[in-house]
Amino acid sequence: MTTPVTVGVEEEFLLVDPATGAPVPKNTEVAQTAENIGVELQLELTSCQVETSTGVHSDTVELLEELAKLRRDVAKCAERNDVRLLAVAIPPTVPDRFPVTDTPRYQRIAREFGMLASEQGLSGCHVHVGIPEREVAVQVSNHLRPWLPVYLALTANSSIYRGAESGYASWRSILWRRWPSAGPPPYFESIADYDGLIDMMQSSGSILDRKMVYWDIRASESFPTAEVRVRDVPATIEETVLLATLIRATAMTALEAIEKGEGAPQVPDEVLRAAYWNAARSGLDGDGLDPVSRRVTPIRALTAALVEHTSSALEQLDARTFVTETLTSVLHRGNGARRQVAALRAEGDIADVIGELTAATLEGC
Repeated sequence: MTTPVTVGVEEEFLLVDPATGAPVPKNTEVAQTAENIGVELQLELTSCQVETSTGVHSDTVELLEELAKLRRDVAKCAERNDVRLLAVAIPPTVPDRFPVTDTPRYQRIAREFGMLASEQGLSGCHVHVGIPEREVAVQVSNHLRPWLPVYLALTANSSIYRGAESGYASWRSILWRRWPSAGPPPYFESIADYDGLIDMMQSSGSILDRKMVYWDIRASESFPTAEVRVRDVPATIEETVLLATLIRATAMTALEAIEKGEGAPQVPDEVLRAAYWNAARSGLDGDGLDPVSRRVTPIRALTAALVEHTSSALEQLDARTFVTETLTSVLHRGNGARRQVAALRAEGDIADVIGELTAATLEGC
């Protein structure tokens, strides 16, 4: 049986005007306030965003507790600077441009990539699973590739954009893939294959450095982990921990397959991109595409298949009950995308969407 892997989570948030929901460029001020109470925030590309990072966890309940504390503390820091913290993957109401954070690296990205940087404001959630060997991390990436669309569908949280329905559960996913290094990772034969492609991208100028490898799974440049980056930032901590646990269990299932010499399904990039589009379009509420069988399949059936695929690992983590109960709750109540649309359709007012997102951000905290 595979040893349980550790997990850590990074969540990106928007800072918005409490009345209008418009993004506010105050990430430096909020980060300074947070530092004064012992919370370290990362500044994101646009100055209306901050990022939190948990410690390394092996216990699901402890991860949930830390995420709750982080959201609670950072929300208070935002309030002290007259802004509101929102767990939403794209601003429901936005200006034409976003100010880029004033650091040398971010300013260089802005110069080199133009409107891709200034039309950003996209917030994701990154899950790190402890896999020290980079060669193994690449093989785990191959095994996780077919499940990436399911992760995306479950956490979709960007259905409203510029005050209107985007027609997608995850509009962030669609916009994010404009970056030349974003989206599903290729299937890699080895770490040499992985590094060779990154070297080519850097020499061509499509990335400026290795931190700009934005694939939805990558071997982390900063930690001994495989980093899964496909998700919208979830509306609630419950959804964040649900997906972190499923990703952790999928990684453990992959490690067991690797130990047995079992290869990963070699899903063509075109098929995976089609499955991504279905997941971004439908979220929880429609059909998806099974990348392995290439059959149109209800998203709910795909989520059930993911739980079944990881059942042994979930039992080992003592997390099977948490996952099944939380998944049932999310499917019934809806993820952030469904909640946003319901709020807008009820009264037709963007203020109701902001109110719903505000409540969801601190739900359970």
